[in-house]
Amino acid sequence: MTETTSGPTGRKGKGPRKGLKLKRVFTTADTHPYDTLEWERRDVVMTNWRDGTVNFEQRGVEFPASWSVNATQIVASKYFRGAVGTPEREWSLKQLIDRVVGVYTETGRAHGYFASEEDAEVFDHELKYALAHQFFSFNSPVWFNVGTSASAQVSACFILSVDDSMESILDWYKEEGLIFKGGSGAGVNLSRIRSSRELLSSGGNASGPVSFMRGADASAGTIKSGGATRRAAKMVVLDVDHPDIEDFVETKSREEHKIRALRDAGFDVDLGGDDMFSVQYQNANNSVRVSDAFMRAVETGSEFGLTSRTTGEVIATVDAKDLFHRMARAAWECADPGIQYDGAIQDWHTNPETGRISASNPCSEYLSLDDSSCNLASINLLKFLREDDTFDVENFTRLTEMVITAMDISITFADFPTESIGETTRGYRQLGIGYANLGALLMATGHAYDSDGGRAVAAAVTSLMTGAAYRRSAELAGVVGPYEGYGRNEKAHKRVMRKHAAANDDLRTVGALEKPIHAAATVEWAECLKVGERHGWRNAQASLLAPTGTIGFMLDCDTTGIEPDFSLVKYKKLVGGGSMQIVNRAIPRALGNLGYQDEQIEAIVEYVAENGHVEDAPSLRPEHYEVFDCAMGRRYIQPMGHVRMMAAVQPFLSGAISKTVNVPEEATVADFEHIYHEGWRLGLKALAVYRDNCKVGQPLSAGRTESAAEETPAAVQAARPVRRRLPKKRPSETTSFSVGGAEGYITAGSYPDDGLGEVFLKLGKQGSTLAGVMDAFSIAISIALQYGVPLETYVEKFTNMRFDPAGMTDDPDIRMAQSVVDYIFRRLALDHLPYEERAALGVLSASEREARLNGEDPAQIAAQVESYAQSAGSAGPAPDTPRRERSEPAAEAPRAEGFMADAPLCITCGTRMRPAGSCYACEGCGATSGCS
Repeated sequence: MTETTSGPTGRKGKGPRKGLKLKRVFTTADTHPYDTLEWERRDVVMTNWRDGTVNFEQRGVEFPASWSVNATQIVASKYFRGAVGTPEREWSLKQLIDRVVGVYTETGRAHGYFASEEDAEVFDHELKYALAHQFFSFNSPVWFNVGTSASAQVSACFILSVDDSMESILDWYKEEGLIFKGGSGAGVNLSRIRSSRELLSSGGNASGPVSFMRGADASAGTIKSGGATRRAAKMVVLDVDHPDIEDFVETKSREEHKIRALRDAGFDVDLGGDDMFSVQYQNANNSVRVSDAFMRAVETGSEFGLTSRTTGEVIATVDAKDLFHRMARAAWECADPGIQYDGAIQDWHTNPETGRISASNPCSEYLSLDDSSCNLASINLLKFLREDDTFDVENFTRLTEMVITAMDISITFADFPTESIGETTRGYRQLGIGYANLGALLMATGHAYDSDGGRAVAAAVTSLMTGAAYRRSAELAGVVGPYEGYGRNEKAHKRVMRKHAAANDDLRTVGALEKPIHAAATVEWAECLKVGERHGWRNAQASLLAPTGTIGFMLDCDTTGIEPDFSLVKYKKLVGGGSMQIVNRAIPRALGNLGYQDEQIEAIVEYVAENGHVEDAPSLRPEHYEVFDCAMGRRYIQPMGHVRMMAAVQPFLSGAISKTVNVPEEATVADFEHIYHEGWRLGLKALAVYRDNCKVGQPLSAGRTESAAEETPAAVQAARPVRRRLPKKRPSETTSFSVGGAEGYITAGSYPDDGLGEVFLKLGKQGSTLAGVMDAFSIAISIALQYGVPLETYVEKFTNMRFDPAGMTDDPDIRMAQSVVDYIFRRLALDHLPYEERAALGVLSASEREARLNGEDPAQIAAQVESYAQSAGSAGPAPDTPRRERSEPAAEAPRAEGFMADAPLCITCGTRMRPAGSCYACEGCGATSGCS
């Protein structure tokens, strides 16, 4: 690692090649890297969220004391190999790292990567140090497979190809299935398949690609059900000029209408519901590949031609603006399709002489040749923030070059699911170095995510990473040769390198933090071009930004990939079980960087711990609020803030960015059109937008706004409350419910003249501790109601309270509950509070939410509701309201509790998953929704 230099090499094949000379950065020759850490033994016991049974148990595992309980559980349960309870089972992180690094070092030694045995030892020690200290991590397949008797599969991302023949289509099904079986994901472009408007050679009508998507979707659903992975992650792409594009665009939105009809008819269409199997196309992300010509036609309102796959002639035309609107409308309804921008993708393509880039992996960050794969690794950025809040440029650069070296070595020994994928990957050696913890780095240094300063820091770091990666790739080309396809693509590859360097020259720094980072990046790009001119490059691609789901938890990252912080308050697992609520570690550091004193910081942190946001925190200046904006919560980052961040770093990436832009439920179709258009204008390669609560088959979220407290004049002394008892005979209503698999009953008694007066809660077996506590809780609430405590006070205090059991409910108005108490008081509010009070608290029925989206008055709907059964409703058609002016953000949506992506529940442990790029990751057990 570092100041690594290559020895004398033969130019154009002349003279002998010598391996890399490596210098120690993190380690010393007389100390083993493991001896720089304090190690301890821990017990890992993971239980089932439904019945408390043990899912996984391994006692006495060995990990550094600095590693969190969560990281320990995830690594021990997911990455340790060998049958639990046998001597062959790994029990120490040292064994895991030794298993993987041993293969990398031996392969590098055998293939001439190192100048001497001493250099091989330096590589071995530096890599072990970086992994044990959580500086970076390889993607999951490396930890699963390398050094075991299994196939040495190291790639997480795959791109397949399909031609216009039945044989090729069936091969697609088979290859996709093999990849899913191993827990990875794949993408494919179906645009070569002739459309349903064209004829077969036999004279009959062709089926078209959408028809063949059904078979692939059913296959993916079957493999998913086998349990190899939570979701068979796949991407299906269709070019915008394909004659079946209109059918493709609305494929999943039509199915979403079907889901709503099934739900209203009483079928089980919740996530994983028994009746969801009749719904098609749910196992893939769909994207439209749009061309610059199409986007210009959208701007001018022109006609756009659809091209025959067999003759290349235009066989139909569409109104480009109308098609674009339909794409946005479908995405508004069900989050699909996303968009991939072909102009930007091909413009940054290093291998156009070999073929076009036609597809991506499921999360759209890996964009490369057909029948190829990419292995990933992510750097923990927060590890390079020094105590004085400067960025450790030198060590970050050294780590980057070491990781790239290791990743390239892995291609040498890797196995691949198909021969064609192996040939392409070995011929072009695509790598995907990236990072995690960007959001935490920005907050800790006092940078707002959606700010010029925040974007400048992100761009500089990304430029340095990619520049150092390609510089090392050029050095590797001088040691072990360029990639096989470099010769035919030399001119194009050099052009793309110059484009990256030019983008770095155009980068404008804003603050002190990024200036030295940008200066170092400038040096790296200059050296990259210089060395690459002599030797070429070892890798066709070097960098991208992956979701870093499971490995982000392994690294104890606060934020994943390019994402901002998720929320200001989180839950930390404790040794021995249980958890505690903690305020993000970045907040005190950020406040210090912003100039606050210790006592002010303490007061602000205490306020955040109690309220979950920073607005009105003591001593905190309003101009600093934006530093603490998160992905969700009272102050959430506006959608275009995410798009602008992606645009800032895209010019410094070989691939693209795994990220879904979440928008609030109130967003309109016009908002989607605006975001998709801006993504093209700003030079992104891919973009997906998700509207909160748009999918029926996903858990819904609910927020609340804070109601203003009424002040009592100081001169008026409050009278002592008098208990108003209920009459012997009073009306009551009993509601059964299920929250996260826990069943119970609510019996609510009312005064004859209306008004809730008592609540009885049944949960758990009679005589159990839980039942006793709930009885006592019921009595306390009932007596307080009779003494005049308003129900809305309890609703305000108890909604959003989080503890197990939590998760999906069987209530169509409240699809997701943070706890049983959260559900109970939402249900009581819906049944016993008037609309105005519920609206202020953010508690609405399904039909009221529908009315609000359709521009109707929810109060009128509420007035018609006479019972819980009548309150169930379904989302209606998308309101084609004009796009809101960007100059008036306050009018878009109240920045109260904000919105939360309606993420699925983890099928393994039941925890609500967290967005990680375009996927979801579980903080409880490390499971992901398909991306490794």
